[in-house]
Amino acid sequence: MTGGSRPGFRDLLAAEWIKLWSLRSACWVLGLGALAVIALAVQASIDTYSAWPTFTPREKARFDPMTEAFSGLSAVLVMIGAGSVGALTLAGEYASGLIRTTFIATPARPRVVAAKAAVATGVMLATGTILALATYGVSQAILSGRGAGASIGDPGVLRVLTANALLAPVSALVGMGIGALLRHTAATVVTVCAVLVILPTFFKPTVHQWANDLYALFPFYVWRTCLSLVHPRTEPALPTIAGSWLVFALWPLAAVVLALIAVRHRDV
Repeated sequence: MTGGSRPGFRDLLAAEWIKLWSLRSACWVLGLGALAVIALAVQASIDTYSAWPTFTPREKARFDPMTEAFSGLSAVLVMIGAGSVGALTLAGEYASGLIRTTFIATPARPRVVAAKAAVATGVMLATGTILALATYGVSQAILSGRGAGASIGDPGVLRVLTANALLAPVSALVGMGIGALLRHTAATVVTVCAVLVILPTFFKPTVHQWANDLYALFPFYVWRTCLSLVHPRTEPALPTIAGSWLVFALWPLAAVVLALIAVRHRDV
């Protein structure tokens, strides 16, 4: 404790770390989710390995090995899992009533939100990085048997790995922001799934540029149509790499600001 009574930021980080890992649901989501994502990479790579001799020369030339490592379904699982865990960091405390004790112990609410955001970001960034590297490693080990793998030094590979790793912390912070706004666990998880996953899956490039610009504001959409591809298509209807990184940065930032405003302007 600093000053004899006021908890320092390091104390808040330690408290939030304990709270996060005391949630059994979070441990199960992260553990089973990670195994599922790695299993998807293995299965997709084995299927491609078996079918590779039947690929036409054009299909082989256009083949993107990174999509086998981390598919759209893998991204959906990561975003739902990380978003749900992020939601629990605030919505879970509101639901249990523990948030009252937290704010009594630390009246400076922005410090509490900052500590929760820091812990969620750290844990989810580590989780996302492990998943990105693990799925890449197992998939390329399998595909290399057909000469279809991608080296980490190949153009675009590091960008794809970085985008895959960032899906988890981005989703977690968005979940935390929505949790601060709704303060109800079930409603928050449903809303997180709808905003991060369900809505963007209905989007596809159209002839209306205003619609394309709207679609390009969703993290999953820009990941799927740009950042997840070693060689993204450069068309006016599709998001750019720079614009996609901007979306990845603005969503968690806006979510943390939303959490700060919601927590600060409510009685509890």
